[in-house]
Amino acid sequence: MTELLTAAQMRALEQAAIASKKVTGLELMERAGAGVVAAVIGQWPELAKGAHRAVVLCGPGNNGGDGFVIARLLQARGWAVAVFLYGDPLKLPPDAKTNLDRWQQVGPVLALAGVGDVTSDAPDLIVDAIFGTGLKRPIADLSELFSNLNNDTAQARSLSRANCRLTSVDMPSGLCSDSGRAIGQLRGAGGDPQPGPSHVESQITVTFHSMKPGHVLADGPEICGKIVVKDIGLGASPLGSGEVARLVKAPVGADLCKRRGHKFAHGHALVLSGGFGRTGAARLAARGALRIGAGLVTLGVPGAAQIEVASQITALMMRRVDDAAALADALGDSRISALCLGPGLGLERSRDLVPVALQAPHRPGVVLDADALSAFADAPGRVFDMLHAGCVLTPHGGEFARLFPDIAERLSQAPMRGPAYSKVDAVREAAARAGCVVLFKGPDTVIADPSGACLIHTAAYDRAAPWLATAGSGDVLAGFICGLLARGVAPLQAAETAAWLHVECARAFGPGLIAEDLPDQLPLVLQNAAL
Repeated sequence: MTELLTAAQMRALEQAAIASKKVTGLELMERAGAGVVAAVIGQWPELAKGAHRAVVLCGPGNNGGDGFVIARLLQARGWAVAVFLYGDPLKLPPDAKTNLDRWQQVGPVLALAGVGDVTSDAPDLIVDAIFGTGLKRPIADLSELFSNLNNDTAQARSLSRANCRLTSVDMPSGLCSDSGRAIGQLRGAGGDPQPGPSHVESQITVTFHSMKPGHVLADGPEICGKIVVKDIGLGASPLGSGEVARLVKAPVGADLCKRRGHKFAHGHALVLSGGFGRTGAARLAARGALRIGAGLVTLGVPGAAQIEVASQITALMMRRVDDAAALADALGDSRISALCLGPGLGLERSRDLVPVALQAPHRPGVVLDADALSAFADAPGRVFDMLHAGCVLTPHGGEFARLFPDIAERLSQAPMRGPAYSKVDAVREAAARAGCVVLFKGPDTVIADPSGACLIHTAAYDRAAPWLATAGSGDVLAGFICGLLARGVAPLQAAETAAWLHVECARAFGPGLIAEDLPDQLPLVLQNAAL
């Protein structure tokens, strides 16, 4: 598990280290600059030898101070370095001003304002040290510069040219480090960014101590390129689980091996199905629950769909569940340890069955997905009043907006100031309101519980699996969570483990994936992961 520190948390950690006299601000800046140079050489080994050309773009804060250090270190390697400054040199923070003075002893500084193109001399490297984690406003006056940088580096990628390597320090300038959203970036009706450069698009982003939420949320992975984290000697963070979001690298403490006991020792999951012609989603969820290790999985099916389901299943069991009374009768079996409602369930059937599932006397774990979430869009408070700590809600963006319209509206607004409201903020707020775990799906899946504990699972960078965008994949995820709840895994850990395994299954299969493939990849994934 990796901490993802917000701008404020990172600033507090640095200030605490300086106040303790373990390190000075100038020493931190020197380490950061050296870390960027090492990352550049590591990414492009051809730059390790010989004289090269670099352009270093410095900003008005300590990120600019890092840039002056980088410029000095590159020049010491024999490089020709051009340094540009955005802002008033007299208003730089003290440590950044000291490093400006050190640079000016060996080279000049040019004003960046009004410069549209810094690539005319074909530099081998461009360093973006204009704004890092503390950006609070749009940078409209640099839009022409950003446009040129982004176009040049995109062309370099497509043509595999050696020049126009672009590295950002901490964050690509214009990107909010807390939210992964470009400050001042407007979006269209479909949520896609509108044309108009408001940020730098980097090839690698070098950050310090730990990744930031903005590296993995929203547009962060697309804008940041590759992330390199460099240690600058700050030591461990004192923050608790309710304060800091954490990146899921691999689930911790999830023992999924069956070591002993009969099938009921590993839980009995009940997955509710829709009517005739609408059973596929529930069958996907049920197969996922069974594959992840629930001892038994039963499909609760209305009478009209029994023949359809019976012809499609083998290891799964089936029980007729026509209505609320039939579900209440089924839940008289206290060995049912988890339920999944929503995939293909239908809105009316959801409104009928969800209250019964949530009020079962022995309080089994409950996963609410798809229709079970949308069914209460007209009165979300009705379902919130029934939820309990054993529940997990798994909305995608549309379902989240139906249940939490005010939170979704705030999240959808174009951020005009930083730190911007983030998906982490939204899911924490939603979990507190619902009183249970909320897993907000997407390439940047965010999971939170009512205490504020928050996990981010990113399907980006080396874990990218775009072929997961296929019908039914979310139903399998709901089934994975249900199966883990049935086995007695706590809701937050069940959601975390399921999200990680879901992507691992997709990566193991590769392009061409359809939802039916996901559960059948699970045995191999579990073997390789040794969970």
